[in-house]
Amino acid sequence: MSKGWPAPAKINLFLQINGRREDGYHNLQTIFQFINVCDQIDFQIRDDGIIERDSDLAGVSSEDDLTVKAAKLLREHVQGSKGATITVHKRIPMGAGLGGGSSNAATVLVALNFLWGLNLPESDLVALGLRLGADVPIFVRGKSAWAEGIGEKLSPFSPEVGPIFVIIPNCKVPTQEIFNDPLLTRDTDAIKMHEFSIASSRNDCELVTRRLYPSVGDALDWLGHYRPARMSGTGSSVFAFFECREELQVVKRSLPSDWIGFAAERENYSPLLKKIDKESIVLKG
Repeated sequence: MSKGWPAPAKINLFLQINGRREDGYHNLQTIFQFINVCDQIDFQIRDDGIIERDSDLAGVSSEDDLTVKAAKLLREHVQGSKGATITVHKRIPMGAGLGGGSSNAATVLVALNFLWGLNLPESDLVALGLRLGADVPIFVRGKSAWAEGIGEKLSPFSPEVGPIFVIIPNCKVPTQEIFNDPLLTRDTDAIKMHEFSIASSRNDCELVTRRLYPSVGDALDWLGHYRPARMSGTGSSVFAFFECREELQVVKRSLPSDWIGFAAERENYSPLLKKIDKESIVLKG
């Protein structure tokens, strides 16, 4: 069994919606950055061709699980015969805007490409990932990026790294509900990457999510007493940047007892890529 393949969380540093496309999707601009909080995925490679999930995910059937879909899509692409038993150890909350499902799918594509000995180029994995979800390619590539289109057009971008505090309100925010809301801002002017300023940026989904899910607004307001607080994606998670870990501990001790929050570090290089680098070195050695 191959254990401990990380599927990291991401945050959206900002999110602007620049229009609605004819196919119903939205053009947007955002910055994806990783944090060092990860699900862990284990793989048992099989010769009988069976692909299965060996872990329960609340409210997600095996047939709808992106990890299973990713493995089957990869095998179909190469017309292979191998299988895998996939075990997901969840740490990233579902429905929190941290990309857990997309990250899991990307880790399956990257890991099985390695474990099945396929040696597909990253571009192939990115294309397969896009068929599973707009956020999957960023996790396959594993480097922070400026994103446009529906999130699939990625350009290198390295934001500052450092401590972050994340709060997960007690609600799940369906992405589609937010994007379908008639009051959502959809006409923000696009900006150039070199014009970006974190201080003047915003999340166009925030007002809608605040209205529909007041607990998200409560978390933003509470965390905002310490540092400027932001919402990731369509929510529900909110976060703020800090300059030192000591300040993070003050926030953690003050967190209301019925809230979930954690300290983490922002990273521009995914733990998944670090794992691949390590495994490749071991294999060559």
